[in-house]
Amino acid sequence: MPRLEFSYMKLKHLSTRYINQHLSSIQIIFLYYVLITTVAYFLLNLPFFHQDNANYSTFDMIFMAISTVSVTGLSTFNINEVFNQRGIILLEILFQIGGFGIMMVSTFFFILSKKKISLKRRQLIMTDMNSPKLSGSIRLIKNTMLTLLVIQLLFGLVFSTHFYFAEHHLDLVDSLFHGFYQSISAVTNSGFDVTGESVTPYKNDFFFLPILMLLIMIGGIGFPVLMEVKEWLFYRRENHKLPFRFSLFSRLAISIYIVLFIVGTILIYLLEKNHLFIDMSEPQKWLTSMFYSTTTRNAGLQLNNLNDFQTPTLLLFSMLMFIGCSPSSVGGGVRTTTVAILGLYMYSFIKGQENVTIFNRRIDRTDIKKAIVVFNLSVFMCFLSIMILTITENETMIALIVEVASAFGTTGLSLGITSSLSPIGKIVIAILMFVGRIGMLYTLMIFIPKEKHDRGYIYPAEKIIIG
Repeated sequence: MPRLEFSYMKLKHLSTRYINQHLSSIQIIFLYYVLITTVAYFLLNLPFFHQDNANYSTFDMIFMAISTVSVTGLSTFNINEVFNQRGIILLEILFQIGGFGIMMVSTFFFILSKKKISLKRRQLIMTDMNSPKLSGSIRLIKNTMLTLLVIQLLFGLVFSTHFYFAEHHLDLVDSLFHGFYQSISAVTNSGFDVTGESVTPYKNDFFFLPILMLLIMIGGIGFPVLMEVKEWLFYRRENHKLPFRFSLFSRLAISIYIVLFIVGTILIYLLEKNHLFIDMSEPQKWLTSMFYSTTTRNAGLQLNNLNDFQTPTLLLFSMLMFIGCSPSSVGGGVRTTTVAILGLYMYSFIKGQENVTIFNRRIDRTDIKKAIVVFNLSVFMCFLSIMILTITENETMIALIVEVASAFGTTGLSLGITSSLSPIGKIVIAILMFVGRIGMLYTLMIFIPKEKHDRGYIYPAEKIIIG
């Protein structure tokens, strides 16, 4: 036995050394997500988590594992017909891992067990959380995980209490089950429908929906932003003489999030006030518009059948899903700051300004280049996916656009075509979900060698006619 243990430790050391020497941090993170998706697939296949006579295919469960780890919410079968309550609890655990990130969750357990955090792990944390600096990453993980878990627990109890007294057909156990599921699902922006009705029964609930929107925003605004807001609240309580200074990332992320929320709400209201919302009261119209402006950014919950919306509204939903949430959050998509930087860059170009500035700060040229590359590659990938699906699927164009945007934005909204997609169509959507969760920039860097040095010389420049 000692000899076998020694051989195992030696093999583990050699494999770890090989990985660290030959793979970049991005590639290692990619392997971790592949590994956790594989583990999720085997766990989701266990009969212990299934309903009696559950019917599904192997490929459908692979799709489910990817959708769960990427916290997308798309499914090729009715979840409540395949998984029992134990299976739903397993999904909630996988939501946490997929939403918070494999490095954040694993490092949090390292912290609880008081194990030493190596420099390599710190580098992987920085990569997985899309953090620009190494220092403070462990503190950020600890504070973020504790804060989000407390929020889930607190509002899980709030929802459970509300369901118990508002829904007379639910007993205490069912109220707790649904209350905590809704809390976890909202914070992690998972969007899985485990009842077959999403949150449609609560479309007139002016207590439940605003809180649900708040939790979706907490999960999607970005972990660093959330922690800075928390520090700002405590900073104000301590009555410091100097004002608290938010980072440029937090200011930009909060600003673009609010702008997208307001613009999305107004446009949805204007498009549907005399159509789907025609029989609603004015407060209900605005609440529904605000809800869809929030949920289309990543959560994937719905109050109505999406097929009842007009095509322009569905195109707006697709655009919001494509943008997604902030970086370093539970969400996917092209990311809010990418769109913000592109908008600022175009504004500066039109104004003839050399630098891109906001909040008395200059945005680094490298970040502008990254934003341009990420946006262009994301548009190309989604466009190519739509082209492939138009060939392989017998569905309307708007249904395919919504499906692709939903997968890339890890949102989970659909016009009901996911289960009827061909094997090729499901593969395309699965790839989009995976890329949307990891991020387009990191997906591109997976295929770049660990070290790549620039040439020692620069070619002469020459002007090209543009436009």
